[in-house]
Amino acid sequence: MKSLTPKLRSLSSGVATLLFAMAIVTLGALSWTNVQAAVENTVHNLGTAGPAGSNTFSGTADVCVFCHTPHGGSTDAAVPLWNRTLADPATYTTYATLNSATIEGAIAPVGSVSIACLSCHDGTQAMDSVLNEPGSGLTNPTFGGGTWTGPNVNIGTGEMINAPNLGQDISNDHPIGIQYGGGGLTAAAPSGTLADEDFNDASFVDINGTNVFWVETGTNTTRDKTDMILYNRDVTGIAGGLQPFVECASCHDPHVEGTTTFLRTSNDNSAVCLACHNK
Repeated sequence: MKSLTPKLRSLSSGVATLLFAMAIVTLGALSWTNVQAAVENTVHNLGTAGPAGSNTFSGTADVCVFCHTPHGGSTDAAVPLWNRTLADPATYTTYATLNSATIEGAIAPVGSVSIACLSCHDGTQAMDSVLNEPGSGLTNPTFGGGTWTGPNVNIGTGEMINAPNLGQDISNDHPIGIQYGGGGLTAAAPSGTLADEDFNDASFVDINGTNVFWVETGTNTTRDKTDMILYNRDVTGIAGGLQPFVECASCHDPHVEGTTTFLRTSNDNSAVCLACHNK
């Protein structure tokens, strides 16, 4: 067993707030080129001002509306004010169906932040299918006006195509909704241990009574956008209460500028893989 204790830190909510404020300031000095929260300069900007050569929709110049709404967001999504309809988790085929002998952690139904990502990336609904148009406050199947252009969108339907379209069979992609550390924690943090020494230690901080986990990629001791973020899930049938899970956004930050893959940190020499996997 591999003890988490040397890297775990339990902080009061006041100290945690201070550390996160310091982390935001630190982002300005990161060495990885152009890492910043600038979604308007990425291919996730689907509005009329999106980058040249990317998918764009003529119906609005709004950037955030394709994913978020200030009011009336989906209560089924574990992400802020989600503006899209989520699929039934049972419609996805996950890595668990392969029955790999190397998978020791439980794989939960598709959910958390991953199902929000897949509401575009499974290619089943138009990318302009939102709950609320900009300023409308109304539920609409689409924006109701506008046309699509771009290399990875079906011009007629607005659905994602080509490589960004993962489909609903995601058994050939890195597992999502899987407990970190070969089976999660054997007990509640900070006394818990990782089940598998093939994984690097996770760090955690207590925020408002909840342990928030990540895998450190730098040299500081705070959770940054460039760390591998783990997501808490409390899944029926999986023991241990709140456990750290690997989701789509563990490795990808949908708002980061400077890379088409939205990786949280450079993958030079497989750095993203080796952040978690002790190989």
